[in-house]
Amino acid sequence: MIGYVTLGTNDRTRSAAFYDAVCAELGAARMMETEQFIAWGKPGHTGIGLTTPFDGQPATVGNGVMVALAASDRAHVGRIHAVALAQGGTDEGGPGERFPGFYAAYFRDPDGNKLNAFAMEGAPDATPPQAG
Repeated sequence: MIGYVTLGTNDRTRSAAFYDAVCAELGAARMMETEQFIAWGKPGHTGIGLTTPFDGQPATVGNGVMVALAASDRAHVGRIHAVALAQGGTDEGGPGERFPGFYAAYFRDPDGNKLNAFAMEGAPDATPPQAG
């Protein structure tokens, strides 16, 4: 459904290093790059892009906006979170179970964009029962 998500940056070099490391932990690499825009991804999966705003104004953070990165399991959530913090990200909530079957860690990139890494494991079936 979603092909890619783009986040703004005011320091392309600093943020590119952050996303190089986080995306490598996710098994993704740079797949497109111009002077203004870098995209990371892998074929058949949702990608993430980083850009200086096209209107020339400073990049700002969206209140209520977050990008969720799918991890393979709980340990992977922890590794992604650790890589993000080691690359200049800030902690917004360490790894932990948020509700049954949903394990996540929250962080911000160097520009303040909010992300999380999550794993759905053993979640109860959320499918509503079918009527008669």
